[in-house]
Amino acid sequence: MVIPVHDVNPVRRTPWVTYALLAANIVVFLLTPGMAGSVVGESSLAQLCHLQAFLDQYAAVPRELIHHQMPRLVPTGDVGVGPQGAGCVVGPPRYDKSPELSVLTAVFLHGSWLHLLGNMLFLWIFGNNIEDRMGHVRFLLFYVVCGYAASYGFALLNSGSGAPLIGASGAIAGVLGAYLVLYPRARVWVLVPFLIFLPLRLPAWIVLGLWFVLQAVYSSGEGISDAGTVAYAAHVVGFVAGMLISWPLRPGTPPPPEPRGILFGRRARPRHTW
Repeated sequence: MVIPVHDVNPVRRTPWVTYALLAANIVVFLLTPGMAGSVVGESSLAQLCHLQAFLDQYAAVPRELIHHQMPRLVPTGDVGVGPQGAGCVVGPPRYDKSPELSVLTAVFLHGSWLHLLGNMLFLWIFGNNIEDRMGHVRFLLFYVVCGYAASYGFALLNSGSGAPLIGASGAIAGVLGAYLVLYPRARVWVLVPFLIFLPLRLPAWIVLGLWFVLQAVYSSGEGISDAGTVAYAAHVVGFVAGMLISWPLRPGTPPPPEPRGILFGRRARPRHTW
């Protein structure tokens, strides 16, 4: 319902880990088989079969995480022709997969350029302040822990699913949960679609609180018809994990230097004093 574009919350140190995560996600996306074609809307059957085999090997699968039930037949990446026409060939797996390690690799995989850009936008806006508050190493550990919490939380709720789970959304949801706890009054520039994109500057607790409520509603299957294609429950779990982990840091977190009130348009532009 709102698109965040910038927060008014200065940092004291360069967020090198956030930059590294942004770069890693983009590089992995460009190197993922078949993703180059998806950027321009063109993917051949061979690319799709290669991508399917790649995701089966490196994506997190709920059934594998909870029950350690590894499939006997997986996509090989090859294209074959059967009674119903051309398709992807399946066969015994040619690799040994660690379900636990697959959670870490899955956090850096994305299914489309829109999926990637949406996640990177939220990480770019909110990640630097959390890294600034936690420090580089602790922020990296925090990011990974939230990713694992989100993946296993979703897997527990969908333990029989064999669909691959990919994306940084769960880890980034943890970043959003931490931001809500540590900087609820920080101002966030957002675009609100109302005939045109209307720029507003809102408190973080409104922006992130609304985001969380929507994820919770969507995870229940209400309000959308394709809830099964997005792991909304992983977003909810990651968000809550981020809130709980960051809560002990709340007392020592200085508030951002922001004026009161909800401003928009020219009145909301930051003013410089000399």
